[in-house]
Amino acid sequence: MTNSISNLRISYETDGLRRRELAADPFSQFGLWLQQAIDSGGILESNAMTLATATEDGFPSARTVLLKEFNEAGFVFFTNYDSQKAHELAENPHAALLFHWGELHRQVRLVGTVAKVSVAESEAYFHSRPLGSQLGAWASRQSEVIANRDVLAAELARVTELYQGQTIPLPLHWGGYRLSPKTVEFWQGRPDRLHDRFRYSRQANNSWLIERLSP
Repeated sequence: MTNSISNLRISYETDGLRRRELAADPFSQFGLWLQQAIDSGGILESNAMTLATATEDGFPSARTVLLKEFNEAGFVFFTNYDSQKAHELAENPHAALLFHWGELHRQVRLVGTVAKVSVAESEAYFHSRPLGSQLGAWASRQSEVIANRDVLAAELARVTELYQGQTIPLPLHWGGYRLSPKTVEFWQGRPDRLHDRFRYSRQANNSWLIERLSP
């Protein structure tokens, strides 16, 4: 098994990424790449991203979440405020995001600080979700140990009956976070592992410095 894994590799036969092709800011560049990932038709959940957090004393964890909004203010995702990721963000608001679009031989890495979005933003998104997802946010005590799936099913049945025929309210324990990036790196695979990497770094005047990194 070890030998077979060590021999797994593909050659990234792409035309690469050039400095002159980059947008002046990372949000415009990200929007272009995200749209290309969506339009490719071959990527499952193009808005999926790995969120890496750490405890106050530096123990890291990572999981996949979905990007639901982005603009110059930052990148937004939603979750349970009682979850492991939320507890870690409360202790340490620094986090990283990673988008991996393997079919396009591309990655985007972001590092920055995270803060909760407004209640109004959370409420607007919550009520745009399918009914089952709204009920699920009430039924799940995310990251807590439960005895079996029957516990989850029973709680879902309870909240389904409780809110039958009503507008389901936003749970106090559920909402959004926004990561405001300090650095954003765009990675384009190239042959022979000589990939193209460009890093945007936010400057004191909120402009962006663009630098090429060695692969």
